Amino acid sequence: MASFGWKRKIGEKVSKATSQQFEAEAADDKDLGDDDDANWVLAAKRRKEILLEDCVRKSKELKDEGANLAENRRYREALVKWDEALQLTPEDATLYEMKSQVLMSLHEMFPAVHAAEMAVQRNPRSWDAWQTLGRAQLGLGEIALAIRSFQVSLHIFPMNPEVWKEDLSWARKLQEQQKATKTESVQALAVGKELAQESIPDYDFESDEIVAVCAAIAEKEKALSAAKTMVIVSASGTVETVTEQDDCPATPDETLFIRAR
Repeated sequence: MASFGWKRKIGEKVSKATSQQFEAEAADDKDLGDDDDANWVLAAKRRKEILLEDCVRKSKELKDEGANLAENRRYREALVKWDEALQLTPEDATLYEMKSQVLMSLHEMFPAVHAAEMAVQRNPRSWDAWQTLGRAQLGLGEIALAIRSFQVSLHIFPMNPEVWKEDLSWARKLQEQQKATKTESVQALAVGKELAQESIPDYDFESDEIVAVCAAIAEKEKALSAAKTMVIVSASGTVETVTEQDDCPATPDETLFIRAR
């Protein structure tokens, strides 16, 4: 049986020239592979850019279609178009702001506030979004929050007369009315408490007058209990009132009279 020894390396019998040629060919193949990888990456980036451009273009078309529908008061159809556009460009703050306006026109205030908040989150520098948010909050009765949103809108665009003259002034007027109503309610409640306290007289149950009245009532009750009376109806229909004394030995004959209540 042949004995096992160390295996020779594969490249021991390969000539030096052959080895150098093989290494040169491998280097060329590597360069080609690197070029293919680079080209594939560039192609993928280009396809992604084209896809994004298509999404933006399609989203703009849907946005414009929705705007036309909203101008014709076809609000539900406009919302459908804008929701489709948001699927393509979910970071478009203008879509959320327009959607909030339409929802307010439909008197759906909670979704309107949510859409306006999404617009503000995506573009905090949009005075339109803050104005729409303030109007939606005002529709929910959140006057203090609405005033803050209008103030932020004015901070971004101080020369906006619409927010100054219409939105903010109206919100402050409502706030003053709300404060006046609360003050009147508190005052009415206080007056009601005072009247309730005055309607209950403060009796002194230990005064001489009260003691005398109680004693008189007790004496009257004692006299009534001492003399008992009964109403007697005879068989012929005669009604008589009989006073029964404590020392009376007997009552009238029950065979001749009928005791009445």
